[in-house]
Amino acid sequence: MNLPKFNNPNLLKQSLTHRSAVNEGKGNSHNERLEFLGDAVLELVVSEFVYLKYPEHQEGKLTQSRTALVRTETLAKLANELNLPKSIFISKGEKKESGEYNTSLLADTVEAVIGAIFMDKGFDAAKEFIYSTLLVNADKKIKIAIKLDSKSKFQEIVQAQGFNSPTYKIIDISGPDHQRIFTAEVVVNGKPTASGKGASKQEAEQEAAKTALKMI
Repeated sequence: MNLPKFNNPNLLKQSLTHRSAVNEGKGNSHNERLEFLGDAVLELVVSEFVYLKYPEHQEGKLTQSRTALVRTETLAKLANELNLPKSIFISKGEKKESGEYNTSLLADTVEAVIGAIFMDKGFDAAKEFIYSTLLVNADKKIKIAIKLDSKSKFQEIVQAQGFNSPTYKIIDISGPDHQRIFTAEVVVNGKPTASGKGASKQEAEQEAAKTALKMI
């Protein structure tokens, strides 16, 4: 599986450059701004996809399907299929610890690549890339992810009790830029229920849901 050809190769290079590499003097721009942009494009494209593909699903089910497709593990698997670990620019320290295979780092890089495609070729090209990679065999990916997804399991239990879907918020971010730790809190019926930590926002939310499930 290959990435599309870029009109501006510097955008591709930036999307593959981790902050740690810039801190070490390897390049001028890291990929976090492109990651921010790619995350927004990805959410819109996948939201539209599940909305059109599953007309019988209500909001909760649509959210569950979207979450399954954009979860850290799903994006990291796509990064490996695209051979991104071989192309990522990271610091010697990160390289020593096999940072290019870190699940969270890979997922962030995929979002940055999507952001770069959007900037280089526009929305339609970014959408085509997402459809031809991430959304292939979407049904299977959703089923596998939901089986492993603590957030989905907790949502089903909460809704079965007559409450609205639980919400999540990041209440703390700590650690250096290249090794952040996020703390997420899950809120049910307006009340904080449990919290969890992780190397990404999604991972922290999953840990919060996992803790909440243990409390039930």
